[in-house]
Amino acid sequence: MNINYELIDDYLLPCLTLNDDNETYELGIYANRHKRYLKENHRITYYNLLTSNKLNSYLSDIERQAQDYYQTLVKSLAEKENVTEKLKVNDMMLWVCKMNNIKNIATEIVNKEIIYNF
Repeated sequence: MNINYELIDDYLLPCLTLNDDNETYELGIYANRHKRYLKENHRITYYNLLTSNKLNSYLSDIERQAQDYYQTLVKSLAEKENVTEKLKVNDMMLWVCKMNNIKNIATEIVNKEIIYNF
């Protein structure tokens, strides 16, 4: 193993760099919730992912899965509850109430099955 050192003042410090994979990751609300959950409840896994430089790609994958699942749930629940564009035109307040309820249900399911499930 060849390690380069740099003399700073009277100390030899190793020249350490992170792998620059030039990828940017979209970390939204679900990724941040899962990150906090890992940090508080599964510290070993969190620090293993962090030190192996895989945390952001892992969280990006969680975010994508959660968003896809959320969209699927909202569509299926809206169809099941018969929340349509016709309802939106006829009674907008009822449509808003039902859609908010559906979105809250979908968020709770995603949180339970993906975000806080390890």
